[in-house]
Amino acid sequence: MKFSIGGSLKLAFRPWVEGLENIPAEGPAILASNHLSFSDSFFLPAVLDRKVTFIAKAEYFTSPGVKGKLTAAFFKGVGQLPVDRSGARGAGEAAIKSGIEVIERGELFGIYPEGTRSPDGRLYRGKPGGLARVALATGAPVIPVAMIDTEKIQPPGKVVPKLMRPGIRIGKPLDFSRYHGMDGDRFILRSVTDEVMYEIMKLSGQEYVDIYATAAKRQMADAEKAEKAEKAEKTGKAEKADGKPE
Repeated sequence: MKFSIGGSLKLAFRPWVEGLENIPAEGPAILASNHLSFSDSFFLPAVLDRKVTFIAKAEYFTSPGVKGKLTAAFFKGVGQLPVDRSGARGAGEAAIKSGIEVIERGELFGIYPEGTRSPDGRLYRGKPGGLARVALATGAPVIPVAMIDTEKIQPPGKVVPKLMRPGIRIGKPLDFSRYHGMDGDRFILRSVTDEVMYEIMKLSGQEYVDIYATAAKRQMADAEKAEKAEKAEKTGKAEKADGKPE
């Protein structure tokens, strides 16, 4: 990916980077980033000398047809790890196990604490599972990362990206060794996650929303349904008043 797509991305989009010196030349680390676009997982690895392993939903690896096989081949080729979200606890346990394995190999593990892409460009509450538990179980440093303007390049649902210059800010490593082995304490997990999200917020300049992005998406979907229902009801009343069939 670095030699093929990575070079083309850097040439076409010319991403700017701040804080590259905060990425260790060797040894394990967790890169915790905000998530604005599907392209985040391409721009960040493209500007680093080292390989970054992200987790990806298993559907990317199991979709049928020619498109599905090409997608699976691509994700396998760039070293992404499939996570089955159908279990009782969803992707959580699988993500933690995968992250620990990557860290134990002395590599870089990339994770999006929000759990999904931001629906409106704001920064949402981090989920206290994967990120904090991997950090506390392994003792690996957490490096906050802020992707800038990637949602403008490729908004959700858009296939063809817009040519513009995105940015990447990389913060200083956060040391949570003082909590090592306390990955079973939910209050510690929440504290670690919030500290990381605060650093991401400072780097990105995003407005912070203290709810989960998944909940925000549900609220937006419900509001859209309610609006459509209200419009349909008004249209029906108007047609009835005009003597037209509903």
